[in-house]
Amino acid sequence: MTKQAEKILLIKKAEGESESKYLSSMGIARQRQAIVDGLRDSVLGFSSNVPGTSAKDVMEMVLLTQYFDAMKEISAASKSSAVFIPHGSGAVRDVADQIRNGLLQGALIEH
Repeated sequence: MTKQAEKILLIKKAEGESESKYLSSMGIARQRQAIVDGLRDSVLGFSSNVPGTSAKDVMEMVLLTQYFDAMKEISAASKSSAVFIPHGSGAVRDVADQIRNGLLQGALIEH
């Protein structure tokens, strides 16, 4: 194979990998958008149907549920190396605060 042919193959391979990564990132972005849309609908539906609850209350409940789901998944894997974080009632709120603050800081950086 000539040097020119090798160069063309290398370029085409790189272009293909680039396109693959782009499409993968688009899929991830759509997945995240669907999650956000679903959460928004759930929060609005829950807070309007349950008097006395706010969107913040619902999001804390969602974060707590996700936390427990993650703990369950970690403990179910027989050969996993797990790092456990404090998970008392106050610690869960601290974790929720850290997640929320991280998201807010990320949003500030993006804008």
